[in-house]
Amino acid sequence: MEMRHLELLREIAARGTLAAVARATHRTPSALSQQLRTAERDLGVRLVEPDSRGLRLTSAGQLLAEGAEEVAESLARLQARLEESTGEPRGLVRVGTLPSAGQALLPPLIGRLRGSAITLALDDFDIAEADFAARALDADIVISHSLTGETPTGAEGLSSTLLAREPIDVALPRDHQLASKSKLTPEDLVNHDWIGVPEGYPFDAIPLAIEQLTGHPAHRAFRLRDNHLVESLVSAGAGIGLLPRFSTRPSAGVVLRPLIGVHAERSIVALSRGDRFQRLAVRTVTAHLVEVGREVAGLHTVPVSSSPGPEH
Repeated sequence: MEMRHLELLREIAARGTLAAVARATHRTPSALSQQLRTAERDLGVRLVEPDSRGLRLTSAGQLLAEGAEEVAESLARLQARLEESTGEPRGLVRVGTLPSAGQALLPPLIGRLRGSAITLALDDFDIAEADFAARALDADIVISHSLTGETPTGAEGLSSTLLAREPIDVALPRDHQLASKSKLTPEDLVNHDWIGVPEGYPFDAIPLAIEQLTGHPAHRAFRLRDNHLVESLVSAGAGIGLLPRFSTRPSAGVVLRPLIGVHAERSIVALSRGDRFQRLAVRTVTAHLVEVGREVAGLHTVPVSSSPGPEH
């Protein structure tokens, strides 16, 4: 068996189509088809069969694709042991991140790696929770988040490392009637307009939980992805919103208040494919991210806004 054949089957299983594999590997579909024919001839079994999307793996192809994961991880562990025996971790580590978590974690990470033999390539994306796993196909580490657990939906087969648990606070205009309260309950938030996030994004779980608990619908005046835009509209009095505590800076027009009575905390998680996580450089960067997450959480035990007035 040749590793290049096993790796191709693994990529087809992960990406779904030969065209997607071709785009990711910068090869032509015809070149990949030729490689498949060579692999079938060498192995003596059918590996793919026609499908509405082009081709799909046969049972033999799927068996080999699953086995390729184990082989890739074993080779990566061996490479890591070699690196550990010959010197410090080195090489390029590709990190993709959601912007809000990256804003809090990446500047300290870059400081920690300065002077090391590890270099970073960075990418950012604001996507639904179920889409983070797909990003791990092309990045060594994906900094993701979830409000439902410590592994984002769809990422169960990936290596997952908890970096931090971050409270999600209610953002209010500074002159809002609720701004004088030190903490808020779901009942406090009934009948207020929300500046929400798109459906499927983790933060949307909080208004949904408030709806279920109070029996009142949470009206989303807008659904937006960018936290800075949400903050600016809250400041303008367009509604109330939800903002992550670690990356929201003090603002003249916005105050943050903790939300109690519903789960209002996200898990910030580093995802990697199993073989990539075995790389010494990837494990080193992940370990640094864990330490940075612990430090950042220690600095934000209370909301980052000014002290509240007396409750009423």
